[in-house]
Amino acid sequence: MLAVVGGEGGGIAEMEKDFDSKLRIQNPNGGVQRSKSFAFRAPQENFTIQDFELGKIYGVGSYSKVVRAKKKDTGNVYALKIMDKKFITKENKTSYVKLERIVLDQLDHPGIIRLFFTFQDTFSLYMALESCEGGELFDQITWKGRLSEDEARFYAAEVVDALEYIHGVGLIHRDIKPENLLVTAEGHIKIADFGSVKTMQDSKITVLPNASSDDKSCTFVGTAAYVPPEVLNSSPVTFGNDLWALGCTLYQMLSGTSPFKDASEWLIFQRIIARDIRFPDYFSAEAKDLIDKLLDTNPRKRPGAGPDGYAALKMHPFFKGIDWKNLRAQIPPKLALESNVVEANDGQESPWNPSHVGDGSVRNNDGSSGATSSSEATAHVTRLASIDSFDSRWQQFLDPGESVIMISMVKKIQKLTNKKVQLILTDKPKLIYVDPAKLMVKGNIIWSDNPNDLSIQVLSPSHFKICTVCSIPFIFSFCAFFLSI
Repeated sequence: MLAVVGGEGGGIAEMEKDFDSKLRIQNPNGGVQRSKSFAFRAPQENFTIQDFELGKIYGVGSYSKVVRAKKKDTGNVYALKIMDKKFITKENKTSYVKLERIVLDQLDHPGIIRLFFTFQDTFSLYMALESCEGGELFDQITWKGRLSEDEARFYAAEVVDALEYIHGVGLIHRDIKPENLLVTAEGHIKIADFGSVKTMQDSKITVLPNASSDDKSCTFVGTAAYVPPEVLNSSPVTFGNDLWALGCTLYQMLSGTSPFKDASEWLIFQRIIARDIRFPDYFSAEAKDLIDKLLDTNPRKRPGAGPDGYAALKMHPFFKGIDWKNLRAQIPPKLALESNVVEANDGQESPWNPSHVGDGSVRNNDGSSGATSSSEATAHVTRLASIDSFDSRWQQFLDPGESVIMISMVKKIQKLTNKKVQLILTDKPKLIYVDPAKLMVKGNIIWSDNPNDLSIQVLSPSHFKICTVCSIPFIFSFCAFFLSI
């Protein structure tokens, strides 16, 4: 099994003993029941990293990386997820890692990534996952520009089939997006990355109290561009959260970009709350209707979440022609291959971006994505972070009619110490420095009392540009205010 060092004095051996004595899956009626003991399907092995030939890096996250790994003695290929024990303990991610391991061990569906075994050493935890040689659905969208409606229909149907199973066992994935939809060598979809999973009260998945997700089910997780409005409003999570993300993903398949894409997380959130959706003219009426219904602001009205369950979703006209009973036997769309894209770009660097697989996208210190994709480069939020930026408490610092353009929590360094402060950029334009603990304004920078003198443009989650009436741009970084405030 996968063990993580807990608090002081909490050894790995003790934790393993605790897990082995308290958990076992019992499945007399085809369901997974809560019980007093537990035997993992995917065992913890006594392997070392030297037992594998490591290949290309699939992805890098905040506390893990995923690499292609070939077992030297068997030749079997895995996607090896390598997690940093020290970081997991320091950042209190232990329960999330445990939960992902336990959940993956119990899920059994052709549309879900499989966990084969785990092992560990002094510094790292390892999960040997199924390797999907077709890469991510994100890559297929990027390489093709956008998918045809037939391609999108096939992939969306396979995601629906897997989500029906996930919701049926009482789980909410909470991070459905093209980066977490992996493609097998044959072209079928598998859902990956269960690091944000939420178990519902009546879940059929066996868990321990110390391996459960956050008690506050409204805690924000996931990726900004796919977050439903009810999560931004701090409402409890529901199965409808995944269906909203499915709607965003289907939109991205057909258009090449997410429906609420904007220059910063704040602006993305504003568009989500306003339900600012713009459908391209080439979307069919059936596609528009399905996406429109999946992006309903009422999670109970989304197809698949209502009283008719997934039957209502599967019967939608968009899925006409889909043989749901033999879905995995159908011929998948032809994959765009990495080598073909390299040739098409005259030898330029391949657009394969290893920053999306595994536990999420590459995050920089400011919370932005390290991906180079133009469509999603600013659309990521640090996993398990709260949405401090989308909070009504900051409105008290604004003048009447003034709006927030950009907001970020930064560290103010003072000699040997540092403290977190809130920087709020408004459309005045004005930069406000707030003590988030005391909710007090500590200072502000006003470039002009007349908004017509200057204009502001957000360039990224950490940079913005202010232009004068003479069109002379001045580019600023939130980080630049560390020393000046």
